[in-house]
Amino acid sequence: MPALEAVLFDFDGVLVDSEPIHFRCWRDLLAPHAIALDWETYRSNYIGFSTREMLEDICRKAANGTTAEILLRLIPRKRELFVALMCHELPFAADCRAMLTSLSDLRLGVVTSSNRREVEPVLAAAGIRDRFDVLVCGNDVRAQKPSPEPYLKAVELLGTSSALAVEDSDAGVESARAAGLEVIRVAGPTEVWPALLERLSRER
Repeated sequence: MPALEAVLFDFDGVLVDSEPIHFRCWRDLLAPHAIALDWETYRSNYIGFSTREMLEDICRKAANGTTAEILLRLIPRKRELFVALMCHELPFAADCRAMLTSLSDLRLGVVTSSNRREVEPVLAAAGIRDRFDVLVCGNDVRAQKPSPEPYLKAVELLGTSSALAVEDSDAGVESARAAGLEVIRVAGPTEVWPALLERLSRER
């Protein structure tokens, strides 16, 4: 096995505990459309998938006449709310900055299904945007996770296939594995650093 050259992080649920904030935004925006979104439904069904896929599924299940096209018009407002909350709360793990600094001998990237306008401002607000050599977001690819395209694009931009992906969702794990990458799966941001330490100890 070639020496590890890069680590690619999912954003939501891996680098940052953003899923509760995504949920709060969608819950509040969908309520006026007579759609009650609860945390368990969101957590079990929609983490790791695109906004369009989520809204189409919500409409099918709601069956109240609301269409995905109507709900897609909420995206600009949702993005505005999300970025404001994220930049205010910055829900990164306490060791995130130290972790990224300690990986200075590796190239780093973020591979996410979220829109760049929801990700880059938050990384900048946290003061860690410059630690990432590549940022592949949902609007940078034709097919989002679980397609391998996002990870294939990231490794192409980095010029390496010796990369480790850190993921928290079925769709993300499937995407990375289909791209031929080794994958560490975590349940949340606080598990990332211990999992990476264990993996990297086999090389260092």
